[in-house]
Amino acid sequence: MDYDMAAGEALGKRESHTPKIDAPEKVKAGEAFEITVSVGPHPNTVEHSIRSIEIYFYEDGRAFNPLKLARLEFAPVISEPLATITVKLPKKGVIHALEYCNLHGLWSNKKEIAVE
Repeated sequence: MDYDMAAGEALGKRESHTPKIDAPEKVKAGEAFEITVSVGPHPNTVEHSIRSIEIYFYEDGRAFNPLKLARLEFAPVISEPLATITVKLPKKGVIHALEYCNLHGLWSNKKEIAVE
């Protein structure tokens, strides 16, 4: 089963639920840069909202993956599903973002980052 593919009813919800990863495609080893993960447009009510975002890094050649970079939890109505973190990567790899919607479950997205 491919957990990264939406199907059926979920296909129509893909645009508003798939985390968007904003990060450079290439960075210098050990140099700080920002990763921003956002979700939406999405409702932000007590009954229906994004409750958390997690950001992981799968480092190329690392025996024990992934590394958890961050987890943010959001209060409905008053906080927006947006996470910005600053990281330094030693090697290339894949950023993996997960978000949890209290009605539609867990959604994910990935982005490769080259390190020179």
